[in-house]
Amino acid sequence: MFTGIIATIGTVSSIKEIEGGRELVVSVDNDFFIETKHGDSVAVNGVCLTVTSFDSKSMTVFAQIETLSKTTIGQWREGDLVNLEHPLRLSDRLGGHLVQGHVDGVGVISEKTAMPDGSVLVSFEIPADLHKFIVDKGSISLDGVSLTVAEKTSQGARVALIPATLEKTTYSKLDVGDHVNVEIDAIARYVEQLINR
Repeated sequence: MFTGIIATIGTVSSIKEIEGGRELVVSVDNDFFIETKHGDSVAVNGVCLTVTSFDSKSMTVFAQIETLSKTTIGQWREGDLVNLEHPLRLSDRLGGHLVQGHVDGVGVISEKTAMPDGSVLVSFEIPADLHKFIVDKGSISLDGVSLTVAEKTSQGARVALIPATLEKTTYSKLDVGDHVNVEIDAIARYVEQLINR
């Protein structure tokens, strides 16, 4: 379980194709991995991945076929930047919202508008089957970042990225046409199942 509050930005430093899956090495230039243990979960652009090995500046993770089919990991290239977050401790503050790291689909940035206050208004197209889970002022995770829906649109959602979010995440580097991992609010998913029953 995560909060969608990004701890640091990492770099995909190595990719190896393994029988339909991908082994990735993600590197950082800080002490992000100081508390990491073998088998830990780490959210990488919103995807919960298991650490198979690590050192003080990097970790190795594996994305299997199912993960590749539901996320942007299959599009990643060496040198790409990724958002990183450790799992939530029960004693931590919940600064964002409850994020599971279980990606529901892939969206695309359809519009970016710089605002006078330094923020950026970003529109996302998301898969049609996820539209029902989007609500104005609700929560959504896009590339692992906990965001508030400023407006539900016919194609998905519009969010406002404040300067601090742009500085601490990969969003300053993303542009129209780029793909992002989408995780809808878990509470909305559970409510739908209960109602359908």
